[in-house]
Amino acid sequence: MIDLQEVGAHVSHDGNQWLVRIGIYLPGIRYADGYRVRVRVIHRRDQFVAAIKPLDFDLFCHDDHDLDLWDTTVNVTANRGIGSFGDEGIYHYRFQLLRGQDVIVEWFSDPFARRSAPGTHAAFVLDSGAASFAWSDDAWRTPEVDDLVVYELHIDEFNRTFDGVVDRLDYLLGLGVNVLELMPVSNVKEDIEWGYTPLGYFAPDERYGGPEGMKRMVDACHAKGIAVIVDAVYAHAHAEFPYSLLYDRVGEPNSMMGVYQGEFFSRPGTDYAKEFTREFFWEVNRYWIDEYHIDGFRYDYVPGMYEGPTGRGYSRLVHRTYNYAKSVSRFSVGDGTDRTRIIQCAEHLPDPQGVLRNTYTNCCWQNALLDKAADMGRHGYVDDQFVHLLDPSYIGYPEAYRHPTSGESFPVAPFQYIETHDHGRFLARVAPTGEQDVLQQPFGDRGQFYIVQPFIIAMYTAKGIPMLWQGQEFAENWGVPHHGFGRILFRRDVHWEHFYDREGRALLRLHRRLGELRRSSPALRSRGYFYYYFDPQQLQRGVVCYRREATNGSGETLLVFLNFSSTDQQGWAPFPHAGTWTELLDADSPGGADSVTVDEPEQWHAVSLPAHYGAIYRISI
Repeated sequence: MIDLQEVGAHVSHDGNQWLVRIGIYLPGIRYADGYRVRVRVIHRRDQFVAAIKPLDFDLFCHDDHDLDLWDTTVNVTANRGIGSFGDEGIYHYRFQLLRGQDVIVEWFSDPFARRSAPGTHAAFVLDSGAASFAWSDDAWRTPEVDDLVVYELHIDEFNRTFDGVVDRLDYLLGLGVNVLELMPVSNVKEDIEWGYTPLGYFAPDERYGGPEGMKRMVDACHAKGIAVIVDAVYAHAHAEFPYSLLYDRVGEPNSMMGVYQGEFFSRPGTDYAKEFTREFFWEVNRYWIDEYHIDGFRYDYVPGMYEGPTGRGYSRLVHRTYNYAKSVSRFSVGDGTDRTRIIQCAEHLPDPQGVLRNTYTNCCWQNALLDKAADMGRHGYVDDQFVHLLDPSYIGYPEAYRHPTSGESFPVAPFQYIETHDHGRFLARVAPTGEQDVLQQPFGDRGQFYIVQPFIIAMYTAKGIPMLWQGQEFAENWGVPHHGFGRILFRRDVHWEHFYDREGRALLRLHRRLGELRRSSPALRSRGYFYYYFDPQQLQRGVVCYRREATNGSGETLLVFLNFSSTDQQGWAPFPHAGTWTELLDADSPGGADSVTVDEPEQWHAVSLPAHYGAIYRISI
């Protein structure tokens, strides 16, 4: 239905002249009804020169095309002589819609642009020395779901550009991270924007480094053993997204957009009852898999496109994407089956268990651990409910998706986190200082960083997929408004200076140690979990204990003790195997915890637990 070779800007050079074919689908907007479309093109060097105006080129309407294709071929060389027009370099373009001689829409962007420019511009490049990107990731394979440790980041706030992220990859590896979850990287209108009001979907934002920078980053990540998934904002868009702006102005039936019923603020919504919408976002997925070698998607606000297990929106999209991944070698499991490892993560907060059980989704966001941790931190307690959240299967999460008819199956797991971009920092929620930022959001007291430590140990040692939100590892402490554009139009740069101070170094050491353990320990990447729930008095003292066991035949067993109280405590548990149990968190630290010698299976022992901390004991049998 949609042919990406027909739309967007396609540059060719025969050695003598530059030709650019530009096309756009405008269903229901036809020349026969009096409409005209032109494209306005200008060289980037000329855009702020008052005497130089864009050149206008009329598009031809293919009234017999199912999607009402408008296109033209611009001979850039033949139009040389106005400013820099005709020179090599970056060109900006956008469209204008007229009816007769009347301008209906002064300008609108290209929804199929493969390269963006600031504001509502698309772009193309004339470069006689350009070469295809030389990928080096042929041997790369996306990790299994049980092996994932995720780090959510915003490119600009984290380190400005895609190349800036590459500069921090060794740092991220030190946290145990093997998946980057990128907040939206497609182009937006505002300079400061989290990306959740997209203006386009096919172009990495040029401010981050554009297509070339995105490819360099993904290739570098794969070389380091790190997968990359992108935030897919497919339920809503910017008010100036072309398929919203145009049809609002002309009054023709909209082939793509509907009404967005969002939690935070209103914006145009996509309508998956419409075939064009379904095909558009399927092409977006396929393009990013092929063009940028990404390892999957985190689907934002799935309720806005979910119609149930057999629905035409989200369910069909992830199914088609899963099947397409079978033809891509990096998703291959290598076991002779066609099961794939593509990462498809749903933000379906009303029913995360259901979306894993009923769709081709292998992981999901869920806020249960985040909300429970914040409540415990504020009120200074721990209960059974918290420990059960560390075992998702106990609270209703499936461990695998199985298609009811074909029997096709793959492992699934929820993300486990205590911070995300959607919420104020943990410390701002549990230990506010009374100070506020310009949006009247509280700062957290970084001096109380120790409160977070047992929650971090729990997150890394739980079943499911640990996820960090940028900077939490050195005690970022700002808040986020619950509603409005202050959520997304306010800079919250990572405070790398915290990396060096007392609070940051202490918390970072713990994250690094846990990251190393998660990577090296089969037990922490397994589905084996048992909660020692037998002692209410121990729970009242703020202490819990659970067991993690490897299910791969290695025999590794871990006992995890957590102390949520503000005083040192003892934790009691029956150690299940005889032998020497080594404490892992502080094994390399002076004065670290002593090992425990167990003479016979299930022998009880007490271990010392510092306030707001924990211990992890291991034996291999």
